Amino acid sequence: MSSLSRLLVALVVGAGIAGAGFFVSEGLERFRMADRSIAVKGLAEQDVEADFAVWSLNFRRADNDFAAVQQALAADREKVLAFLTAQGFGDGEVEVRPLAVQDLLARDYAQSNTPLRFNGSGQVLVRTPRVAQVAKAALAIDPLIQAGVQFSDDGNDGPRYQLRGFNDIKAPLLAEATRNAREQAEKFAAEAGAQLGPLKSANQGVIRITGDDGNDYDDGRSLTKRLRVVSSFVYE
Repeated sequence: MSSLSRLLVALVVGAGIAGAGFFVSEGLERFRMADRSIAVKGLAEQDVEADFAVWSLNFRRADNDFAAVQQALAADREKVLAFLTAQGFGDGEVEVRPLAVQDLLARDYAQSNTPLRFNGSGQVLVRTPRVAQVAKAALAIDPLIQAGVQFSDDGNDGPRYQLRGFNDIKAPLLAEATRNAREQAEKFAAEAGAQLGPLKSANQGVIRITGDDGNDYDDGRSLTKRLRVVSSFVYE
C-alpha cells in the first residue's frame, strides 16, 4: 500500500472515531439533562379539636368484711351515676361495669399480715362525642370525693380525648403539604435558572398526631390535637 493510500485510510478512521466521540458525548449530555431533578419536602400543620371522649371513673373499697365492701361499692356506683346524670349524660353515653371483690388471703402468694382482707373495685365508663361536656364534668368531680367515693389511681387521671374524624382532615392536610413542596421547588428552580418539570415521584409521609402540651406523642389528655405531615416529592 502506497503512502498516499495509508494516509487516506488514517484520515477515514480518524474521522469515524471523532464522529463516534461526538455522538457519545451528545448522548451523555442528553442523559445528564434527562436525569436532572429536584427533591423537596412539603410541610403542613393543623390544630383541630378532639371529637370524642372516653372517661373511665374507677373506684375502690377495702374491708375485712366481704358484704361491707360490696355494699360500699354499690353505694359508690350509685353516687357516680347520679353525678353523671346531673351533668347531663344519658344512658347511651354511660356504661356500668360489674363490681369485683377479691379475697386477698385466697391468692397463692397471700400474706397473713394483710391489713384488709377484701379489696373491691368498680368502674363506670363515659363514651360520648360531647367532648366539651366531659371536660366540664371532669372539673366538677370534687363533690364525689367529699361524699366518700375513693377513686383509684389506675386509669382515673382524667378523660381521654380522641380524633375519630381523622380521614376528613387527612386529604386537605396532604394537599397543603403538596402545595408547600411545589412552591419550594418552583422557587429553587427559578433561582437556579431552570424550569420546573413534572412530578417524578412522591411519598406522602406519616401524619403525626400530638397534643398541644409540647409532648412528642398524643397521650389523649389534650383537647386540641396537632396534626403534622412532612411529604417528599421529586420533580424533573
